[in-house]
Amino acid sequence: MSRIRQIALSAMLLLSASAAFAADVNCKGVTNVEEFRYSWRIRGAIRFIAGLMFPTSGVGNFKTTYPNNANDHSINSELLITPNRGESGFYAYESEMDEAGRKTLMTFSGYSWGNKTRKVRAVFDYVKRLARIHKETPKGVENTVKQMPRTENLRDVLTAIYYLRQNAGSINGPITTTIYESGQEYPVIFQPGERRTFVVEGKTVQAREFEIAAAPGGRKWPGGVKVWFSEDERRIPFRIEIAESFASQQLDLQSIESCAFMQAKK
Repeated sequence: MSRIRQIALSAMLLLSASAAFAADVNCKGVTNVEEFRYSWRIRGAIRFIAGLMFPTSGVGNFKTTYPNNANDHSINSELLITPNRGESGFYAYESEMDEAGRKTLMTFSGYSWGNKTRKVRAVFDYVKRLARIHKETPKGVENTVKQMPRTENLRDVLTAIYYLRQNAGSINGPITTTIYESGQEYPVIFQPGERRTFVVEGKTVQAREFEIAAAPGGRKWPGGVKVWFSEDERRIPFRIEIAESFASQQLDLQSIESCAFMQAKK
């Protein structure tokens, strides 16, 4: 068998294994909830310094709830990051989208580590074009109303990840768009990256990286996200990296707790 045919056959077998893993692992019945469990750690040389102020490892839970009746017309997505047992604190992100996953209806982000805490929730009124923002910090509670950005494709971190999962098969180059976070709008770029393999529950799967990064010009987004999705219909997020101003968190998939099917766009 020629070397080219061997490589092609190996690639086909790898993709077949990925598809089987995505379709079958821990799928015990059809539900409207998709839930992934992760381990996380702080990355890089700052890990030691960060450990003096807050936990550096723990567990993450990424859950998406889809409509399950005729009266339910929204998708809810939540990412909760907590430290190991015995330690306190959290990072939390939550989004509510329309049932097509195109409009962000509500966005929430918050954290609590030691004496540092911050919670920001924004609810969007597309008729009046207003964002109603509720913010809680140690200094108190603040409620404000702002004009919504002009774009109809209003996305926060979680709705951006959902968009990438839906469209990963057709994104072949950079896309300039915006991220709405903590009451502010930031220009960002969605762009595909490298392919690599992951081993989860004893199975080897292939995934491709997608990055959300600050775009040149305008207000600079103080964050950054990289996600590796399986290259099959499920687009399972095997690894998520979230960069903050002081550190970067790496979440690695450990198990799939429930697996309602997210239908990706062809």
